[in-house]
Amino acid sequence: MSTPAGTHEGTARGTARGTVAPAGSAPSRELDVCALRADFPLLGRTEQGRRLTYLDSAASSQRPRQVLDAMRAYEETSYANVHRGVYALAEEATRRFEAARDNVGRFIGAPEPGREVVFTKNATEAINLVAHTWGRANLRAGDTVLLTEMEHHANIVPWQMLAAERDVTIRWVPIDDDGLLVLDDLDRLLEGVKLLGVTCASNVLGTINPVAELAQAAHRVGAVVVADGAQSVPHLPTDVSSLGCDFLAFSAHKMLGPTGIGVLWGRAELLEALPPFLGGGEMILDVSKDGFTPNEVPWRFEAGTPPITEAIGLGAAVDYLRAVGMDAVRRHEVALTAYALDTLQSRFGDAIRIFGPLDATRRGGVVSFVLGDVHPHDISQVLDQYGVCVRAGHHCAKPLMRRLGVTATARASFGLYNDLADVDALADALGEARAFFA
Repeated sequence: MSTPAGTHEGTARGTARGTVAPAGSAPSRELDVCALRADFPLLGRTEQGRRLTYLDSAASSQRPRQVLDAMRAYEETSYANVHRGVYALAEEATRRFEAARDNVGRFIGAPEPGREVVFTKNATEAINLVAHTWGRANLRAGDTVLLTEMEHHANIVPWQMLAAERDVTIRWVPIDDDGLLVLDDLDRLLEGVKLLGVTCASNVLGTINPVAELAQAAHRVGAVVVADGAQSVPHLPTDVSSLGCDFLAFSAHKMLGPTGIGVLWGRAELLEALPPFLGGGEMILDVSKDGFTPNEVPWRFEAGTPPITEAIGLGAAVDYLRAVGMDAVRRHEVALTAYALDTLQSRFGDAIRIFGPLDATRRGGVVSFVLGDVHPHDISQVLDQYGVCVRAGHHCAKPLMRRLGVTATARASFGLYNDLADVDALADALGEARAFFA
């Protein structure tokens, strides 16, 4: 079954109220979570005599057996380097590698899947690629980059490094107390801006941003838009044409795939205009003592031997998500998040502070919180004793932590394999933690 295209929608006037509206008319269906869980070997593990409750998918999702099998099958039956050998095994490896690229491109609605998808190490490297190529070619002293207060460090630090090097100014879109972008002054914020960096969905707040509307506003002033899709592509129907950004970065390990591979999607005409990122083998057409001629897009940006096994694993992860249906994934996670928000607030009242919008339709499956005056690291350690895995820390979003007035939060994040029992296990373990530190 094909994955329906979709967009991240909202309003770019006043305070952003991001929602998700999948396009198309795929049949309505619900997830059989019990059956899905059986596909994930690690979820059969027990901790402290209890069923493992894995609530850290925003950091890394678990991998289904279909992904593990695809990677193993390649290494056992078709392993060879790509793009170089002319023997049958090497040509088969190349076909499988490039098929994965095309598959990923079609999954996100790329107009030219085979040209517009660049394989990188992760989403962080993808954004760094844009900073080192487009940024160095186009940003000069006095230019302005616009970011939001909820960005991951991956969409902050590369621009700060470039700002220090080129005397570029960084401007910030603020958030309100509900964790939504404040866009009343968007026209002024965009004055003189050459690049807008925006996360599609916050890894701390869960907030889904109105990227399409922001991209339209940015394009009116001639700015390029770099979107961080690490927390959206695995959970929401995505169509880059509807999204309106110029570049989109995301990682395989957050979408049921392996670590070590990420994706940069870019509009073909922009990629064609960019210089290479890293130098070496594979990214060239010719080299002489006097210089080199870069390869065509996308191989121009893929120096050296690529992560072949990981690309095949990512392709299998895309197949899995497509078969489940991204519309169904989204509906399931909205219902699960709504149940979690209601359960935690009912159980702990004013003792718990949940960050981000409290309307589950305006956020992804990420619930960050503090419980009383207990440090999030202590919360995480106690929950681990009950087999509940949550992340604690600043989540690579220190500017946002300072805006929220905290040094860290505990974060539960859901995947398609989580169910209401996982939320109940979280609430019960939090009750134990609260009693322990009382």
